[in-house]
Amino acid sequence: MSSTYTMPFEEPVVELDRQIDALAARDDSDNMAEELTTLRSSRNSLLEKIYQQLTPWDTVRVARHPLRPQTADYINLICRDFRELHGDRHFGDDRSIITGLGRIGSIKVLVVGHQKGRTTQERIACHFGCAHPEGYRKALKKMRLAEKFGLPIVTFIDTPGAYPGLKAEERGQAEAIAVNLRDMSRLKTPIVSVVIGEGGSGGALGIGVADRVAMLQHAWYSVISPEGCAAILWKVANEETNTTAATALALTSKQNLQNGLIDDIIDEPLGGAHRDPQLASEQLQRYLVDTLRELGRFNPRSLVERRYEKFRKIGVYSESPTPE
Repeated sequence: MSSTYTMPFEEPVVELDRQIDALAARDDSDNMAEELTTLRSSRNSLLEKIYQQLTPWDTVRVARHPLRPQTADYINLICRDFRELHGDRHFGDDRSIITGLGRIGSIKVLVVGHQKGRTTQERIACHFGCAHPEGYRKALKKMRLAEKFGLPIVTFIDTPGAYPGLKAEERGQAEAIAVNLRDMSRLKTPIVSVVIGEGGSGGALGIGVADRVAMLQHAWYSVISPEGCAAILWKVANEETNTTAATALALTSKQNLQNGLIDDIIDEPLGGAHRDPQLASEQLQRYLVDTLRELGRFNPRSLVERRYEKFRKIGVYSESPTPE
């Protein structure tokens, strides 16, 4: 994998990768086939063991990996005939949210997703995936278009949160997200949302009210980022407080599934989606096609009713009476 970025818990794997690369580059590498096979098997076993024991804070690190596929990558890998749609017809075009029409498998869909960017210039232009009000208004306008033409909606969530700046607040950040929550709950067309990386706070919910909400295996989804939580509770965000906050927030895919906040977990390739974007996209496409076909059996009115009931049940619990 051509990257100089190494996560701390992956250092033993990186060392094995170096040994494998050095051995494969030797002139007599053919004679070392058995040793190479052994090394690769050891590397895969170690990688599997490490990723089975990830802490919540390590999961956040994986979700933020610079090579992790973003919305634009998945669009290129799984969408055919994609045509991007721009602007909210109110203020401007927010590059941190991509919207467009395309096909996933044989199904025509509207795709909406956060985009962080790769290069420094792209990341600045995309506000590092933190959308402004015009981004959420753009998303909703295109969703209404999809409803009009009977197209299902697929959203990819990947944001640490909505943009918190003064200009965003002046243009109605909270109102834009609130309107999205209300109107997405009423759209008479199937909606599938997938947290592909980070799912932070209202920034994620702004395009996350769906009939099915899923997470990639090593994504995170929470009311706030670990750093934000640590800064509020302990007035400082460092390795110790971030780790404690990430654990307390129950932000991993398994924890979100146990708590009833999501419906499904989509498995990632060994070592995370950044190691094999092609395989990750194939597994994502398989899930989307199967889920969209399932949701396509419901009439639009029942979809809205089921979606309402789904979100009303979140957080509901019962208490047994205390024995005398």
